[in-house]
Amino acid sequence: MDFTHDEEAQAVTDLAAQVLGDRATHEALRELERAEGPRHDAGLWAALAETGILGAFVPESAGGAGLDLLALGAVLEQAGRTTAPVPLWETLGLGVPAVAEFAPAALRDELLAGVAAGSTILTAAWHEQGSDPLAPTTVATRTGDGWSVTGTKVCVPAGLVADVVLVPAAVEDGSVALLAVRRGGEGVAVEPIRTTLGDPQAAILLADAPAELVAEGHESLRWAYERAVATQCAVMLGACSQALDLTATYTKERKQFDVPIASFQAVAHRAADAYMDTEAIRLTTWQALWRLGEGLEASEYVAVAKFWAAWGGQRVVHAAQHLHGGVGVDRDYPLHRSFLLAKELELQLGGATQQLGELGRLIADSSG
Repeated sequence: MDFTHDEEAQAVTDLAAQVLGDRATHEALRELERAEGPRHDAGLWAALAETGILGAFVPESAGGAGLDLLALGAVLEQAGRTTAPVPLWETLGLGVPAVAEFAPAALRDELLAGVAAGSTILTAAWHEQGSDPLAPTTVATRTGDGWSVTGTKVCVPAGLVADVVLVPAAVEDGSVALLAVRRGGEGVAVEPIRTTLGDPQAAILLADAPAELVAEGHESLRWAYERAVATQCAVMLGACSQALDLTATYTKERKQFDVPIASFQAVAHRAADAYMDTEAIRLTTWQALWRLGEGLEASEYVAVAKFWAAWGGQRVVHAAQHLHGGVGVDRDYPLHRSFLLAKELELQLGGATQQLGELGRLIADSSG
């Protein structure tokens, strides 16, 4: 396994770190969060397009640079570090891979050109009430000239601002499909969902909504889902890394009995555990992304990465809050955003318990 980035990928990562770091500052985020409307910075999104960061992950055949999943993971880590108020993971992790791999040429070229230009935001609606993401109850029906979709999707990331939503749905013949639905189309209702982070999630209600087929079949659906999960783990890595960095700085500067609290054994042990959890998230995330990028079997590795992101991630941010004391929950201090983002990511696309169940199933299938 080789997790190193080539020169082009490193340059894009450095550029993303600069753009996000300059624009998603604590002061800018605080001002955005105090304003009305969803937590979305249209100016930052435009800057990501203008600097070529969005286009870097569009395939070369569609006019982009075609960088791989490891490079995308590195950029999404920066998004997690800054808790950037833009749908970077939703567009590049949930949307672009499936569209680039499976969509018909006309639809693919239209959507990917829009992503590179910053004029199209993508997302995917994997969540339903009490349903396995890979066994949706939303129904797709073939019509005379295409498809229609009926059902309800909840907790859709960036659902309030996305232009096109990829919708997993069951097909009457027992198959499944991934379909593109235009957010403003007929039969599509979007209801805001209030979250602790304030991000623009939504419930999307579909009633015979016109849709365009992206892919059909269980394998295609799993292909898209595993890339969605693995890239999300990279965002969690960024959130945990930032929480750890803030904690290291704070415990070195905060003094009790005239000495930094970082010198206390209990503080050092708690911080060391958080560091180990963060590195476990890092290793398992890169391993899952690398295997997916190489076209290798990766289902177990994706489940392991998501388990560590969910279980280890919440341990890291809780440790960070604990070591900060009351400062950690002060909204005039940036740590609360890392905590809220990590808690949201912990449960999106399946929490720790679900991943252990998936791992058990995979192990049983492979040994049977």
